[in-house]
Parts: sequence; structure tokens; C-alpha cells
Amino acid sequence: MDFGLTGEQTQIREMVDAFAAEKLAPHTAAWDRDAHFPLDVMREAAGLGLAGVFVDPEYGGSGLGRLDGALIFEGLAKGCVSTSAFMTIHNMVAWMIDRFGDAEQKARFLPSLCAMETVASYCLTEPGSGSDAAALRTTARADGNSHYVLNGSKAFISGAGSSDLYAVMCRTGEAGPAGISCILVEKGTPGLSFGKLEAKMGWNSQPTAVVTFEDCRVPAENRLGPEGDGFRYAMKGLDGGRINIAACSLGGAAWALDTALAHVRERIAFGKPLAALQAVQFKLADMATKLEASRLMTWRAAAALDAGAPDATMRSAMAKQFVTDACFEVVDEALQLHGGYGYIKDYGLEQRLRDLRVHRILEGANEIMRVIVSRKLLDAV
Repeated sequence: MDFGLTGEQTQIREMVDAFAAEKLAPHTAAWDRDAHFPLDVMREAAGLGLAGVFVDPEYGGSGLGRLDGALIFEGLAKGCVSTSAFMTIHNMVAWMIDRFGDAEQKARFLPSLCAMETVASYCLTEPGSGSDAAALRTTARADGNSHYVLNGSKAFISGAGSSDLYAVMCRTGEAGPAGISCILVEKGTPGLSFGKLEAKMGWNSQPTAVVTFEDCRVPAENRLGPEGDGFRYAMKGLDGGRINIAACSLGGAAWALDTALAHVRERIAFGKPLAALQAVQFKLADMATKLEASRLMTWRAAAALDAGAPDATMRSAMAKQFVTDACFEVVDEALQLHGGYGYIKDYGLEQRLRDLRVHRILEGANEIMRVIVSRKLLDAV
């Protein structure tokens, strides 16, 4: 197995790292403090092909693979974890339309999504169904052959109120996953409304709120694929989304390790740099090892998804669980190495710790990742 990057992938990584250092890193603290959603900067990223990473170039996308995406989102997250994470959500919706939409839907939605003239949100979780996503209760009742009428609500939706397009998983049929469809709801549709912005621990550079549908009448041509296929689309989207969020954790942890290395070289204690202490050296070695293991797991899962491997879903779940846990630990250790300074906002570590914490919950909580992996293992027995 070749663990090296191609020349094109090296160029992608260098481009994204430079963009993150110039456009994201200098502002991430202010965006976090002010709960500012930097759409202007994300549109600059879209100009580099980073808003339609997995979309066919025919529609303005970059046509890249999952490993390329992992490199992109890790690089962006070195500059701002929260903003990079929102870019993964937008890209997931664009990929779903590219993969499962018809020709008219692709032509209608994808060019503006790839330019981020249209911003997208993914709507699966509900106030009463988080990990048990197939129990969702939002309904879409057919009104003749021309429209659906949606009623219900979605919770914890990133981009709610600011996004222009919402990929909504809703019930068009029987109970369980077979009765779920995906309908694209455009901002401004009568009956679509948004709750108050949530005050969150982290991810403050993106808005989060409840999305509510009250007799929200949507054209039938906005249904993605056949009725009853929505849950399958949602799960396929999450396979890639889990790799992407693992990559965002990698970026935050890589930044934290670099910051810790610089600090221990400069900080003098007991007459010598902290870096001269063996206890500190061992801690750094463990942090670097966790980061490297996390990166390899992310890349392996991405390669499996690109290849259409039968174990891709399991590997995506493994990577998401292991990487988000391990990278949170790396950031926590970096904060510890800074002592009291790590607890101060000016140093940026407490922000990365807050931003990475939610990665262990979203895209399926890490407990659910263990359920997915164990089921796959037991099915093979």
C-alpha cells in the first residue's frame, strides 16, 4: 500500500494550508467570540473549488475523491475548526444532489452550491430522534402529484436561518427507514421558519437552530430520488460526513500539537525549557502517535469509500469514533502543557477544545459508531 500523496494531492494540501493560514486563522477567535458566520470567506474558499469538492466538474464541482476531501478539511480546520466543519456539511448536501439527483435537479442546484451562492444545510436530527434517526416524525404529505406539505421540526441544524437550501429527511410512508424520503426545501418557502439561535459550547462561527415546517408546501420536483430512499441517502451521506468530521478533528489537533511544540521549546521552568523534561517529551510522543494513527485511519476509511469497498461504512464509523476521541485528547494534552496559559482565550487552545468536543456527538454519537462496528463484526460471524 502506498502511503504517499500524489503531486496533485500535495498541491491541494499546500493550497488549502495557505488559505487557512491567511483567511481563517487570523479571524477564528473573533468569529468564535462574536458568533460570526463568515460566508464571505467561505465563498472565497468556494472560488478555489472547496464548496463542491465531490461534485462533477460538469456542474462546477472539483470532482475529487474522499481522500482529497480529508486533506482539504484537515487543512481548513487548522485555521478554523468550526468553519471547516460547516464546509463539510455544505459539501455533503451538494454530494447528495450530485449522486442521487436527476439531471434537472443537478443543473438547477449544483452550480450555485459549488459557488456557494446557495448555502446548504442537512436536516436529519429531530427534538425526539437523535441517535434513533429512523424514528423521525417530520411528515411530508403528498398534495396531488405536484406538491408535498411538510409538518414537523428538525433540531441542532447548522446554518439554520442563514442557509438557502435544506435537505430534509421526512416521512412520506410507513414507520421505519423505508418510509423516509429526502425533500429539498428552499428558504423563503411559506411555512418554513427557524427557532432562536442556540448558545453553544463551541462551533460558534456557524449558527445552529431548530428548523420548523408548518404546512410547508414544496414542489414534488424537489424530492431527491424515489419515495422511501431518503434514509439510505442520509446514511450514505453520513459515511462521507464521518470521514470529513474526523478530518476536521485532525486539523484542530495538528494545530494544537504544533502550538504545544513551540511553547515547550520557549517556556523555561526550573532553569531549562519544558522540552528538556522527559515527562514532557513522552507526552509529546504520545500526542504525535495518536495524531498519526488518527490520520492513517481517516485516510484508510476514505480510500475504502472511494473504492466502494463493502466495509466502507464500518471503516468510516471506526475512523469517526477513534479519531474524534483521540484528537480531543491531543488538544486537551496541549492545553495541559500550557498550564494556566492554555485556559486563557488568547492562546486559542480552549477554543479548539470546545470546537472538537461536539465531533464526538454529531454525525452519529461515538457510542453509535461502536454499534455500527459491532454489528458489522457480528454479521460476519
